[in-house]
Amino acid sequence: MTAAESEPASETTFDVVVVGSGAAGMTAALTAADLGLSVVVVEKDRYYGGSTARSGGGIWVPDNEVLRRAGAGDSPELAATYLDNLVGEQVSADRRRALLEHGPAMLDLVLRRTPVRLEWIPGYSDYYPELPGGLAGGRTVEPRPFDGRALGAELANLQPPYLAAPAGMTVTAAEYKWMNLIARHPRGVLTAARVAVRRMISLARKRPLLALGQALVAGLRAGLQRAEVPVWLSTQLVELETTGDRVTGAVVLRGGTEVRLRARRGVVLAAGGFERNERMRKQYQREPIGTEWTVGAQENTGDAIEAGQRLGAAVELMDDAWWGPSIPLTGGPYFCLSERTLPGCIVVNAAGRRFVNEATPYVDAVHAMYAGNETGVSHIPCWLIADQRYRNRYTFAGLPPRQRFPGRWYKAGVVRSAGTLRELAEAIEVPAEELTAAVERFNGFARRGHDEDFRRGESAYDHYYGDPRLPNPSLAPLEVAPFHAVKIVPGDLGTKGGLRTDADARVLREDGSPIPGLHAAGNASAAVMGNTYAGAGATIGPAMVFGYLAARSIAENDQSTAPPTDSAVPRPRIWRDR
Repeated sequence: MTAAESEPASETTFDVVVVGSGAAGMTAALTAADLGLSVVVVEKDRYYGGSTARSGGGIWVPDNEVLRRAGAGDSPELAATYLDNLVGEQVSADRRRALLEHGPAMLDLVLRRTPVRLEWIPGYSDYYPELPGGLAGGRTVEPRPFDGRALGAELANLQPPYLAAPAGMTVTAAEYKWMNLIARHPRGVLTAARVAVRRMISLARKRPLLALGQALVAGLRAGLQRAEVPVWLSTQLVELETTGDRVTGAVVLRGGTEVRLRARRGVVLAAGGFERNERMRKQYQREPIGTEWTVGAQENTGDAIEAGQRLGAAVELMDDAWWGPSIPLTGGPYFCLSERTLPGCIVVNAAGRRFVNEATPYVDAVHAMYAGNETGVSHIPCWLIADQRYRNRYTFAGLPPRQRFPGRWYKAGVVRSAGTLRELAEAIEVPAEELTAAVERFNGFARRGHDEDFRRGESAYDHYYGDPRLPNPSLAPLEVAPFHAVKIVPGDLGTKGGLRTDADARVLREDGSPIPGLHAAGNASAAVMGNTYAGAGATIGPAMVFGYLAARSIAENDQSTAPPTDSAVPRPRIWRDR
């Protein structure tokens, strides 16, 4: 423990104050330290890592060194074409350009200053690979399993994953794909065996292995330890502090005591979105909405966003989120990633009809769910309909093939099963004729290998979690009783809207002018992806890039805001709700 991490003083000064300890905040702090600035990270939660630690840990940063070494076939020109076609003018060209120009350098710094090691996930395609510039082979990289011993005592303070792997296994995103196919493909069996052997070796060596978002966060935290950057846990942002129109620090609550953190050079807000704030969700987003369907970190209540707004900051994209169809399980929502894309299932609305390509990127799937409000036919909740062959073949929400759904899921109304489709329709209160017709029509498409209604299975993305033993990996008929229905609601990984920023991650007012001394990155800022989602890791990758750019912008600004010694100079103002 450094002196800066010991008992709180009433006032402490750093060059940079970072609010939030997810990928955006840690990358900002790491960059600031690399540039020779003193920096502190404050985190509201008792754990560090935020939603990043609860995520899959993928990073979408085009044309980085890991992709180049792997021969992924990317280039700056291809990536720019892809974002131009995908995001377009919804997000300024300079922000899109900043992501692409500085992303590789950001990852180089992370790999140089931390023990994080990354690998390409081949075949995990961009979410719209058929667009010009899209890559069917994908641009997503993920952390290798990380030895938690590198953190020492700080391992105990790492944010837990939202869903632990069974039997304490360490499973990467690339392995997850094949583990789902353990009953269908030899590679699934080999992957499971490799994961099991790795688990036994780690137990024998008393080596705690971390994967996915936890591995990324742990590596970043280890980098901050090396750089002697303090991370204050259980420290809540109270208010931003200004002198004139410039942000010069923050007031935080630590150990029951208010502490004034002076920032000589600037403040970076990286405290996540507002997914856990019921009031804000109802203010900005469409019903039905709430806090019970998100898998974002518990402390993401929009504190940093509202602190910026009180200084006149503009916000954007507040009605949107990093959506994903989710199963409202009794222990918390399950983000439904592969389950709805595997062959042998469809998704129907309250009218018993299909309304979307089930394998579409998850943000688009929830946009389609909310679009039902405009048609007069509710798509929320909707139901994933599958037959027993589907359950015999594939892993589902962590349940191995053939394993029965838990009784508590039935008791909670999350799952219904029946011997016929008509009986199943009655159980979930949809028209039997419509559900039967929807399944029969889909079965015809599946047998012919072409979905004429929603084009499921035409995109390379649709195939990633599919079954390679089938002619179309995304399509199979529903024929084998009993039939099952699983409730689906509009969950999310976090909210997408936040403070408006420029290409240097500076927070902007409504008139487009920057608020001096204030930067934002991650879900505290409006997403550079706009209303869409480029590929797996397009939350974390840009969050890290703009955290990096925030620190660089602060370092390149020669104006220091160190408090003068003249006692006649007015004390900074503290912005509070009155």
